[in-house]
Amino acid sequence: MKKLTMSNEDYLEAIVILEKEGNIKLTKIAEMLKVSKPAANKAMNLLEEKGFITKEIYGNIILTEKGKLAGNKIYKKHLAIKEFLTSIGVSSETAEIDGCKIEHIISEETFKSILKYLENNKESN
Repeated sequence: MKKLTMSNEDYLEAIVILEKEGNIKLTKIAEMLKVSKPAANKAMNLLEEKGFITKEIYGNIILTEKGKLAGNKIYKKHLAIKEFLTSIGVSSETAEIDGCKIEHIISEETFKSILKYLENNKESN
């Protein structure tokens, strides 16, 4: 399977976050990512073609199991990177912005090391 683009990852992460609030609508996704509705719709069509989401008749967007796995993995990376950055003194605001960028390019090895660092750091507190 072809690797997800940064944009695909951003959309999946947004859906995971919005899913906690209830029904997911295209408008909410577009607002969250600060994109137009046509751009968000195009992205949803691509994610549906790739099997990450389904679109219901009344406009609700539902993550498939494949979509949940991918979206949760991306969101977990985001949260861990943000936590790591704040633990080394980066402001929460900057850690949020940088975490969004880093989550797309970080290697598995580096990410696992960050998780290990965070786990070890929690034990020492």
